[in-house]
Amino acid sequence: MYGTEQIISGTIIAGPELDPIEGYICVKNGIITEVGEERTYSANIIAPCFVNAHTHLGDSVCKDPPLGNASGFRVQRDLDSLVKPPDGLKHRILRETSYKILIEYIRKSLLDMIETGTCAFADFREGGVVGVAALNKALEGLELHSLVFGRPTEPELPLGVVLAEVRRVLLHSDGLGISGANDLDMELLQEITACTRNIKKLFAIHAGEKNRSDIEKALSLEPDLLIHLTQATKKDLDEVAQTEIPVVVCPRSNFVTGAGMAPIAEMLEAGIRVAAGTDNVMLNSVNMFAEMEFMSKVFSIEDRQVFKICTLNGSFVMGPGSTGSIEKGNKANLMILNGSSNNLAGIKDPISGITKRARPDDILAVLHS
Repeated sequence: MYGTEQIISGTIIAGPELDPIEGYICVKNGIITEVGEERTYSANIIAPCFVNAHTHLGDSVCKDPPLGNASGFRVQRDLDSLVKPPDGLKHRILRETSYKILIEYIRKSLLDMIETGTCAFADFREGGVVGVAALNKALEGLELHSLVFGRPTEPELPLGVVLAEVRRVLLHSDGLGISGANDLDMELLQEITACTRNIKKLFAIHAGEKNRSDIEKALSLEPDLLIHLTQATKKDLDEVAQTEIPVVVCPRSNFVTGAGMAPIAEMLEAGIRVAAGTDNVMLNSVNMFAEMEFMSKVFSIEDRQVFKICTLNGSFVMGPGSTGSIEKGNKANLMILNGSSNNLAGIKDPISGITKRARPDDILAVLHS
């Protein structure tokens, strides 16, 4: 409550290094005013909220797509058949969905984010100006920090027509989010990238998801954000590291589509800032606990690093105003977990416990600023 100081006690996952301390947090007007250490005997675990750094929320209208032979997809779950524009399954469904229904179901996913401890997200919004407008409408009144990346609807039209649409999209979004450098003519990509830069908006692009053939082209566009890099080589990762472009990985989605597993440990070793996202809602829920548990158990990455990928690293991608570490002066985007729940009771290391096994029903409260 604004104007009133709140004091929250428990084990605090504090600071940029996520060090567990027993103590209390004071919050006033949405800002952390004090973090103190003292024995509190509280079972609460106070942690930074999640940042879901890559979503496709329009997919909320189709949460149970057919997969496997009976659907007509190949056994390895052909990625193009599912999501490639303009005629992948998701794009056909989106064309048939009314604006009202699209808003309704996007909002349900946004509410699900809030309930599962996410305070910020970045979305690749299909559907041009209308798609961006639907997400902005669904966001009304919700305490979520967002980055909305739009895209043109018919890139095969004459260049002038496409650029006119791009400018309209950019007026209502934070930037452009492109499906991949192999999906559009390179000259067109260069033009729309230049248009994005001129308006001082962000440019993000998928790269290296099915194979590495589009990574070099994507890097040549000097994007602000790269998604996936599932098939990146060490050479690719070294080049990305030199550019200091952050990368968002989506392990559950890549597993479902058969795209492979992103080399996350190698990314970190190369010095890349790695964040995480849940990707297409048609394939996975927006529950970052599930993403974090999957990453912890499949990849050889220390639990503290996994937790950082899903929280603080995402805030770096999102920029100021999303979330941050629990320390004095930062915004209070916090989730308070019940350390004595049937699920969490008995954990010895709160970071490993949260990373490997915490669930949304362990949340007692979420604070968004």
